[in-house]
Amino acid sequence: MARAASSRAASAKPVETKEVKVNGTGTSQPSTASKPSLKKPGLARRGAKKTDDTHITNGITEEPTQKPAGRSRAKKAETPAPAPEPAPKKTTKRKKDDESEPEAEPEQAVKKAKVERPKAAPKAAKSVKDPSKPQPKGPRRVRGKKTEINAIRYTEPLKVFVFGEGSSGELGFGATKKAIDVKRPRYNEALTNQNVVRVATGGMHVVALTKDNRILTWGVNDNGALGRDTSNADVKMRDLDADDSDSDSEDETGGLNDLESTPTAVPSEYFPEDTIFVDIAAGDSCSFALTTEGAIYGWGTFRKNEGILGFERGSHTAKFPVYIDGVTKVTQIVCGTNHIFALDKDRHVFAWGNGQQNQLGRRVTERTLTESLQPNRVGFHDSTFKRPSQRIVSIASGDYHGLAIAEDGHIWAWGVNNYCETGYTDNAGADDASVLTPRIIQSLEGKNVESLAGGSHHNIAITKDGQVLVWGRCDGSQTGLPADQLNAETDEDKVLKNNGKPKILVQPTPIPNLKNIVAGACGPDHTIVIDKNGKAYSWGFSANYQTGQGTDDDIDVPTMIDNTAVRETKLTWAGCGGQYSVLASKKE
Repeated sequence: MARAASSRAASAKPVETKEVKVNGTGTSQPSTASKPSLKKPGLARRGAKKTDDTHITNGITEEPTQKPAGRSRAKKAETPAPAPEPAPKKTTKRKKDDESEPEAEPEQAVKKAKVERPKAAPKAAKSVKDPSKPQPKGPRRVRGKKTEINAIRYTEPLKVFVFGEGSSGELGFGATKKAIDVKRPRYNEALTNQNVVRVATGGMHVVALTKDNRILTWGVNDNGALGRDTSNADVKMRDLDADDSDSDSEDETGGLNDLESTPTAVPSEYFPEDTIFVDIAAGDSCSFALTTEGAIYGWGTFRKNEGILGFERGSHTAKFPVYIDGVTKVTQIVCGTNHIFALDKDRHVFAWGNGQQNQLGRRVTERTLTESLQPNRVGFHDSTFKRPSQRIVSIASGDYHGLAIAEDGHIWAWGVNNYCETGYTDNAGADDASVLTPRIIQSLEGKNVESLAGGSHHNIAITKDGQVLVWGRCDGSQTGLPADQLNAETDEDKVLKNNGKPKILVQPTPIPNLKNIVAGACGPDHTIVIDKNGKAYSWGFSANYQTGQGTDDDIDVPTMIDNTAVRETKLTWAGCGGQYSVLASKKE
């Protein structure tokens, strides 16, 4: 199913990052000239587990761990009687209108329940735990009062559709052989019934936030990306010596671990009482959650070219959620393959994780590699522009590069530049090409870009008028531009060729026949966008059916995803993992 490496044209010198990840959502493929199969060695099937020593080059095949479930938002039941314990109203945080419940309580009590006594009700639940265990760390609460930085963003339950590679449980159907290689969108009823409001796609794992404030995770958990214990699962192995070993009749599980492949909540005990989540993010082997207090919790690990880098200083792997105390008052988080960006309320960007490809926006040496596990502020300076704003309003991430939109409309980029991922043309395609610190993408000036998404080596920019601009690697249908259009281009300022074949689309170029696009996502080498009518279009590498078109052949140009599951559905969101994809609509 996966295509041979030789099927890709030789690279135009760029050194390939060999991680397998998704943009903040995906597993990156090796950036070699030849097109690698997105299936990761030893991980394509659930049987073999990754080891901490796994040797990697410029990219890892890890899945971000899912966020543990936070305090249930629906605490109404607790609000009654216990006047001294106004804590039950904590849930009111997630649903502000719930505060009307405590009629018997004076207004003052309601206020207290909301900010001063967030621990009261949960304490009872916590007492079930070993009281000798230390309480989970979290943001500072002066006299028990929470400081709200973020309002609750996602409240509409979603109807979820999945497709692509599912041999590691990425599709969330549980341990069943029917979850492997789903060629077209398939409705995930069990997941939808849990009232998911937000989804984050990692390399080989997924994180979801529910309406009642739980964090669900599923997929590969080899390095703690799920944030919960899955070690006691009974995984049925097929008897290869049996007479009917060629039959699947004896193995309905498909060899999957049910604890990993079934969407399950991360225990709330790892978060302080009354913690309310507003967003989530997933990398290859790490996961993160953002709260109303602007606090970040994370778990899993970051990997480097030689193996595991660690999760934080002094911590090899975080099997369960931990509080990230190096950055506060955060409003947005996004993940690359092995790094994370955070935007705070003052419009500053912080980055940490693996910085071997300069994806952290600063120089990282082997001697100081572990220091990159601590959040550091990214500096935005470009002397070629007069006093550009350093205040950022939105961030995005590719597998090994970063993107940002500033208050004044400038688009910034940094990190690996082997395929002109950063839009910086001077060294695009050169050996070890990279942009050490953020630079403004001059070719996007005046384009009115509203949102960005990045894959392994290509990006899309969606403009305010619904147009899609694309640039970066183009030798494997990543850009969605017709092959004859790329072949006919002779201007090297627009397309760089290798042995006469288009290799790098240097100039951000509009994709013809795509109009009124409102959302989009990039996997390592495939892309999905959604228009205002709720129709999804996909293109790119499809060896694992991640384009949802029912074929493992590359999809050269944007093609509507059309089957009975989604034909009558108005889609609102798309996510691209390493070898799989997710679509969602509002739940009816």
